[in-house]
Amino acid sequence: MDLFDVLTMIGGLSLFLFGMNLMGSYLEKAAGSSLKMLLSKLTTRKLMGFLTGMGVTAIIQSSSATTVMVVGFVNSGLLSLKQAINVIMGANVGTTVTAWILSLTGLESGDFFVQLLKPTSFTPVLALIGIVLTMTGKSERKKDIGMILLGFAVLMFGMDTMSDAVSGLKEVPEFRNILVMFSNPILGVIAGAALTGIIQSSSASVGILQALSATGQVTFGAAIPIIMGQNIGTTVTALLSSVGTNKNAHRTAVVHLLFNVIGTVVWLIVFYALNAVFRFAFVALPIDQLGIAIVHTVFNLLCTVLLFPFTGLLEKLACRIIPDAKAPDQIQILDERLMATPAVAISRCMEVTGSMARISMDAMKTACGVLKHYDAKTAQAIRETEDDVDQYEDMLGTYLVKLSGMDLSLSDSRQTAKMLHLISDFERISDHAVNVLESAEEMENKGLEFSEYARKELDVLVSAVGEIMDLALESFLKNDVGLASMVEPLEEVVEALKEQLRTRHILRLQKGECTIELGFVWSDLLTSLERVADHCSNIAGCIIEMSHDSLDVHDYLGSVKTGSPGFLQAYDAYARKYALVE
Repeated sequence: MDLFDVLTMIGGLSLFLFGMNLMGSYLEKAAGSSLKMLLSKLTTRKLMGFLTGMGVTAIIQSSSATTVMVVGFVNSGLLSLKQAINVIMGANVGTTVTAWILSLTGLESGDFFVQLLKPTSFTPVLALIGIVLTMTGKSERKKDIGMILLGFAVLMFGMDTMSDAVSGLKEVPEFRNILVMFSNPILGVIAGAALTGIIQSSSASVGILQALSATGQVTFGAAIPIIMGQNIGTTVTALLSSVGTNKNAHRTAVVHLLFNVIGTVVWLIVFYALNAVFRFAFVALPIDQLGIAIVHTVFNLLCTVLLFPFTGLLEKLACRIIPDAKAPDQIQILDERLMATPAVAISRCMEVTGSMARISMDAMKTACGVLKHYDAKTAQAIRETEDDVDQYEDMLGTYLVKLSGMDLSLSDSRQTAKMLHLISDFERISDHAVNVLESAEEMENKGLEFSEYARKELDVLVSAVGEIMDLALESFLKNDVGLASMVEPLEEVVEALKEQLRTRHILRLQKGECTIELGFVWSDLLTSLERVADHCSNIAGCIIEMSHDSLDVHDYLGSVKTGSPGFLQAYDAYARKYALVE
């Protein structure tokens, strides 16, 4: 093996790692909705969690990515530690799929159909399809599929290049001597763990071992401890990801480490104990790509069989290693680790935005209640709620801006834009809740009181605003265009009510039935309530326009006000419902 072979091997390794990363990234992107569906089915049932972890890992071709995702879910409160353990076990089995795909490079036969199964036969075709889809595909999905195919082609080409480059090592006695060292189980485990920890991918390190097996110098005795060590090395990614997380997220990463360390120690002892008794002949035989895939799969299945009944004990052990502090951790509402899977991060943002919306709307309704019965504790709670909503806006805005800068699918990009558009409206509603509260406080401090007629009129407006908030909130939470379409007619009624109440107040002033001081409070209240209705109109308009792949809310509002039959009918119904008593 000369210098040029070494350079070829480095180039092949680089292409292999790049192809694996490229394919995994685009598989994850394309499977975003599938991941959300799989994760939504997670229950406390152990088998369901196991199958989910296995399925997600098989889809995105990376147990490291799955475990990092799980750490993020636990940190955000989306998963419990008990659920996470089952998912991690499934991920360890799911990652064996890659080794089976890579083992196809070792197929040797003169049969035409067997030759077709070799990657060198079909990879060029996949590369051609991939480049055509990437360069000419009009839809984002077609381009993503093209990149997946290209990533797979690059991966396989790199694997083939590596295998060819290292084939000359079979004539090098020093290489064989190095591999004989790894027949020592301790050294083999350390070597496998170190390699995987450096490149942070057990699938990639198994692929490298499969490429080295093309030399014919890698024996079962050397490969088995290396494969076991690779499972330990893959936990490095999750451990690094858990830095800065809460206790349960730390424990999740520790469980991943414990699972692989315990499995490795137990089965290493069992295997070498049996070998000492029965002297397995295959230990000294050379292993090929298929043999490595089989050993990798059998080992991961045996680890799962061993520890699957003891998930409760693993949980207790992790809690013992990382005990609870005196003060419980604060769950992070949004975790940047979830950005590794944008579809899941967006789903989480929708939940958090929904919480923000409910809090904001409730604050406004509570503030309207304070107008009738002022209470200092309630007033303080409204102000604290407004501070919370401000924090929600800052947190969501920062998170969504970062998320929008990532490589998102078209639907995910639209969802991100919609939330960025809406959070300011929800925040402004909470601001108006404080404005209404300040009007109530002014009346309380100055001993002011509206007349009976004014109170009844205000009740009508408050009821209309309460209904428009309910419509806007429900239409957002359910993404219901039908409910959203009912908001704008009611907003027009609210605006008309405001003008009527303003006119009636002027008449009372002229008759001496109201004071100038009360008039200022009255005007402030009408303005705040009408602006809340305006923000609800913006929310509904955004939901409707997003359903048409647009964000031109002003154009939408202009079009519906021109007099569509549905709009006029709804407007008449609301006008009758909230008609003022003469």
